[in-house]
Amino acid sequence: MSTLDPVRIGVSACLLGHEVRFDGGHKRDRFLTDTFGRFVEWVPVCPEEEAGFGTPREAMRLVDSDGRIRLLTVKTGIDLTERMERYAQERTQRLTREGLCGYVLKKDSPSCGNERVKVYNAHRVPARTGQGLFASALHATLPFLPIEEEGRLSDPRIRDNFVERVFAYRRLRALFATRWTVGALVRFHTAHKLTLMAHSVVAYNDLGQLVARAKSMPRPQVEGEYSERFMTALQAIATTRRHTNVLQHMAGYFKTVLEPASRAALAATIEDYRLGLVPLIVPITLVRHHVRRFSVEYLAGQTYLEPHPKELMLRNHV
Repeated sequence: MSTLDPVRIGVSACLLGHEVRFDGGHKRDRFLTDTFGRFVEWVPVCPEEEAGFGTPREAMRLVDSDGRIRLLTVKTGIDLTERMERYAQERTQRLTREGLCGYVLKKDSPSCGNERVKVYNAHRVPARTGQGLFASALHATLPFLPIEEEGRLSDPRIRDNFVERVFAYRRLRALFATRWTVGALVRFHTAHKLTLMAHSVVAYNDLGQLVARAKSMPRPQVEGEYSERFMTALQAIATTRRHTNVLQHMAGYFKTVLEPASRAALAATIEDYRLGLVPLIVPITLVRHHVRRFSVEYLAGQTYLEPHPKELMLRNHV
């Protein structure tokens, strides 16, 4: 895989407008189809239709049966658990060969719901404690894959975080797709240092120590540990405070080259962001300007300054 390959994203088919829901309808999501869809190649999946349950079909729900979560039809109580689990295991294995960089699931679905799916007890009382059976298999088969629900993507910070993880995962897979060298890993890690700082300083330091030990470790171990820790670190939402710290860190690179008025303007812009007066894109745009102006090579190579296509305008809202 290379960064020239299309960004392939798995998605619950109903979110693209496919009429595959239990009632024959869809749940088309405009952000996915009209905005994000311009930059990715979708791999649509409807577990319930592909498992052979038909469309339209009787509604299903998750039921706690003596501690075992089962998938039952609502009216007739037909148990579809084993059938769905067999399908999910086989389908997710095939998805490992699709080169996915992320996955968007339909919230609340007994097959696709990623979290807080209703699970009914023996008294038919629901509790939001479940995960869809297909979603569970997806996590087990592709543990580092960025996965999110469409409902949560309405939150600007979560949306920015998910898309950032998608493109970071793509770069990570491109790194390990060939016979990589420790030097290549060092370059990858260096390019993501400020990104990691914005998510977790602890993870930033931890990954740095791992890279420093890489030459003395088995290559498969390095690849596995780095992938897990890197993608786990990016799951933490980057807060305003962490972004501010990163911006101030970058501002330090211009301390001796910027004239006093420009230095004060940059500091004021970062402070405006900290106070919530301007979105993140404003100080980042100013930093980019100074990076180009003074040819600051280290900052120019940081993915933090452009983690995803600028046309998505995600950082205009965080």
